[in-house]
Amino acid sequence: MPWTRQQMAQLAASELHDGFYVNLGIGMPTPVANYIPQGVTVTLQSENGLLGLGPYPLKSELDSELINAGKETVTLLPGGSLFSSFDSFAMIRGGHIDLAILGAMQVTANGDLANWLIPGKMVKGMGGAMDLVSGVRRVVVMMEHVARDGSPKILQACTLPLTGTAVVNRIISDLCVMDVTATGLAVRTIAPGISEQQIETVTAAPVRFEIKTEHPRT
Repeated sequence: MPWTRQQMAQLAASELHDGFYVNLGIGMPTPVANYIPQGVTVTLQSENGLLGLGPYPLKSELDSELINAGKETVTLLPGGSLFSSFDSFAMIRGGHIDLAILGAMQVTANGDLANWLIPGKMVKGMGGAMDLVSGVRRVVVMMEHVARDGSPKILQACTLPLTGTAVVNRIISDLCVMDVTATGLAVRTIAPGISEQQIETVTAAPVRFEIKTEHPRT
């Protein structure tokens, strides 16, 4: 069966290393914070000007003025700080964020990413994704392997407006984990019960299978 979003978050959490500064995209990547490995300390950053994000607040802790880039109410850990978005983007563009885990609508075999706009649908803006993918040291994408209509989301060329070209390092889907390499897409892990043929059928780009890691815990 395909991995659940919680299992995908567990897989993505293995990307977190001690001392990392990390930006988690809104939506699917957000629960990654619940699976930070034991003994690992990371500092979560939000591009609207927060550093040291904590867990979601209890009802008694809600502060409508303390929100992340996704307009969700959040908490700050001791030592956390607030600053202008100008300083936040200087941090991102300056290469001071080690890892961004983002959602995606489409990704290509060479790491192109489309994750901010579907033509004809209203959006509030491109957000910080374009700066993140060009400024952080590593980009990991979490996504469903196919769209709601069953069409592939991993392609040879994006059909949606691009966020960045050749920026994605790893793709974590509900079917597998694959790396973007100089010689194409390399599958590292497959969800239990999913076959190589199934992955090839729903991936609109060539893949090779180099299984290296175990399945996440259930």
